[in-house]
Amino acid sequence: MNKAFQIKNDLHWVGAIDWNLRDFHGYQTEKGSTYNSYLLVDEKPILFDAVKAPFVDEALQRISTVIDPSKIKYIVVNHVEMDHSGGLSAFIDRIKPEKIFCSQKAKEALLLHFHRPDWPYSVVKSGDKINVGKHNISFIETPMLHWPDSMFSYIEEEKVLISSDAFGQHFATSKRFDSDVDYGELVHQAAKYYANIILPYSSLVQKLLKSVQNSGLKIEMIAPDHGLIWKEYVSDILKSYNDWSFPKLKRKAVVVYDTMWKSTEKMALAAAEGLISQNVETIVMKLGECHRSDVITQLLDSSAIVVGSPTLNNEILPRMADMLTYMKGLKVPGRAGFALNSYGWNPGVLQKLNTELMASGITAIDEGIGVKYVPENKELERCFELGIKLSEKIIL
Repeated sequence: MNKAFQIKNDLHWVGAIDWNLRDFHGYQTEKGSTYNSYLLVDEKPILFDAVKAPFVDEALQRISTVIDPSKIKYIVVNHVEMDHSGGLSAFIDRIKPEKIFCSQKAKEALLLHFHRPDWPYSVVKSGDKINVGKHNISFIETPMLHWPDSMFSYIEEEKVLISSDAFGQHFATSKRFDSDVDYGELVHQAAKYYANIILPYSSLVQKLLKSVQNSGLKIEMIAPDHGLIWKEYVSDILKSYNDWSFPKLKRKAVVVYDTMWKSTEKMALAAAEGLISQNVETIVMKLGECHRSDVITQLLDSSAIVVGSPTLNNEILPRMADMLTYMKGLKVPGRAGFALNSYGWNPGVLQKLNTELMASGITAIDEGIGVKYVPENKELERCFELGIKLSEKIIL
């Protein structure tokens, strides 16, 4: 029997654990994930968020250990993405709620996803409040964190912020609170989540943090839609989001490369040695051994990046092309970098690498270096010197 977990007197976690998830649209989720749903028991019981479609039965079992699901009066949809709303139709069929609270954008998205104009939508906006008995709930629209429909729900009497996808982690565990797991692993998973999902919206995170600070909300607990609930370390995750969104960078560089016959690898390692010689924390990552989402996680607090690729059929090697496309979508402005390329007969890929770097918001400190076939010592020395030159651009 899947049981609910009591978070506060009348608030229960009734979500689902996805132990086996290993990919989340391109983001490697080596720890799995959870789809968090929260049930507030009151005169009018209210459910916050559904779960991914395959996990409906698990979530309904958890709800049933607290109350009969049919007694739930309201459902709140904080976010329409299918890992949260995929099970919504099944929930509605079982619960038959009086109202479904959501933002205007969420209503539009729900209609496009489910084509059910007959559902009892009730559109809310920032500042709107509802009462369910002993508890008052207010709503905060958070558009583009990370979809246009996103919003938060705040349970005033419990001082709990239900934060949708913000402050989450893809982290499957039998524990529910932040203090119940290894702190280092928790922070790593929160950073990885931010880097691979929230990063493009960092300017909006800054506005959100200021808005929450100015609102005077007393927050004792942050309950995201993925991973652990923040209870002991609320101030830590708020500070981390501020640091990651600003961004607060370290004297650190990522050297990411792929190689066919070791020529690009030799160049990448020489560039790394140049950075290391200047006391720059340097992370060397070979694609194929390291996943794109882990590269982005390391880049979250790095000031610099070196990318290296050989040429294949007059193009960037596929794994590096994949990496650069992924990075371009996330955007990493404020960093400096350069490119390395080995080729057989067409040197044009070096320029393509530089173009991709610039499209990601990275400032190229040099045109980089392209080497025909195998680098000689003088060319490896040039790579080393470029590492030193890049280190000089890291001013903290």
